[in-house]
Amino acid sequence: MSTVVAPTKDTARGPRPSEAAGKPKKKKDVGPTTEERKRTSNLSYWALGWLSFAHLVVFAFAAFTFTWPGLIVMLVLHWVTGSLGICLGYHRMLTHTGMKTYGWVRYTFATIGMLAGEGSPLDWVADHRKHHACSDQEGDPHTPNDGGLWSHMSWLAYHTHNGDRKAYLQRWVPDLYKERGMRWMDILFLPAHIAVGAILFAVGYWTGGTPLACSLLVWGMFVRLVLVLHATWLVNSASHMFGYRNYETTDDSRNNPLVAIVAYGEGWHNNHHAYPRMAKHGHRWWEFDITWQAIRLMRATGLMWDVVDYRTAAEKKEREAAAASAKS
Repeated sequence: MSTVVAPTKDTARGPRPSEAAGKPKKKKDVGPTTEERKRTSNLSYWALGWLSFAHLVVFAFAAFTFTWPGLIVMLVLHWVTGSLGICLGYHRMLTHTGMKTYGWVRYTFATIGMLAGEGSPLDWVADHRKHHACSDQEGDPHTPNDGGLWSHMSWLAYHTHNGDRKAYLQRWVPDLYKERGMRWMDILFLPAHIAVGAILFAVGYWTGGTPLACSLLVWGMFVRLVLVLHATWLVNSASHMFGYRNYETTDDSRNNPLVAIVAYGEGWHNNHHAYPRMAKHGHRWWEFDITWQAIRLMRATGLMWDVVDYRTAAEKKEREAAAASAKS
């Protein structure tokens, strides 16, 4: 993870830490680097095919299949898969273990995250943990130091594991890789999306015939997929390039209000890189984090507990002491 140097009140964009430090140094055991990945034999044809197909469907059919029910379904599923699935499930729960929960709840959120179309839990979490381990240094899967377009989407064209996926997963997600259920999600990724598409088409056909069936399929499935993908990718790119910083870290992470809106709180990225396990990403009163509100609701209902809503152990002890004093 990135190292916190000191808090700062300066919100202007100064030189990036990686720029001030000169050429990023390669850390030990964080390969492959970007240059090592950029070769034809390392192309991920599966990712290229999947992402290209989703975008082509949107470009070809979205304008002709628009309906208000389709838009509503798209927006609802965008929030469900983007906020609950990716932001809460994949990111704050599986990657950073920012809370504890029941096994069935954990797998429910992992399944919802899988339906966002961003890959299986194993690959997503492995890439993100590696990102934190060498953020904006050599070995970072998607740093803007290698180009804005690269950090946004081009990095997905190449395998991050460089040919040895098993070793890569055992290095970055040994806790998840040992779970048979998580490994099964690799196999279920495509069938699950086909099933969701079939359900959307069937519901549309049953309620409004072929026109609504096509609308729910295109908008509820493909438009939603593409928009969620780009929202997540903006966190990787824009939130490491534009915005303000509450904390001085050793990477280029920024708090970007626009990204925070479209990515359900993930745009408060400098806060997150300063304190990665903290499940609450908004650290100032105006930094609204809708995913955090979902976590609060889950905690209130008893479905989540031991939520990391503090920066340090000392802060946690101070809160506990204040609460104990208030009760006495």
